[in-house]
Amino acid sequence: MANTFKNAMKSNVSNGSYDSLYTAPSGSGNAGIILGLALANKTTSAVTVIVQITAAGTGATIQLLENVSIPANTTLEVLGGQKYVLEAGDILKVQAGTGTAIDAFLGVMERT
Repeated sequence: MANTFKNAMKSNVSNGSYDSLYTAPSGSGNAGIILGLALANKTTSAVTVIVQITAAGTGATIQLLENVSIPANTTLEVLGGQKYVLEAGDILKVQAGTGTAIDAFLGVMERT
């Protein structure tokens, strides 16, 4: 098994629908380990964000952040310090309360 550091990014995160930010690599034994997620509010007003994970095997969805407010012109760093393991095909998704207000950057280590 090889470990590879990667990133995923999305500018202008959608509102009203989820953007798939990262999908763990497919294949038996493969995984993506989340190292940290930065969410930048580029506007002069507070904006809410939602972050969720959808499990590939069951389709179950869990909320990691639910309508968390990010102050104007601020970056919120989340999911750092913990290790969130996404199994093959699991998807990390983001949604903003205001369209084009949020940029997202994810650091991940893939085990393949």
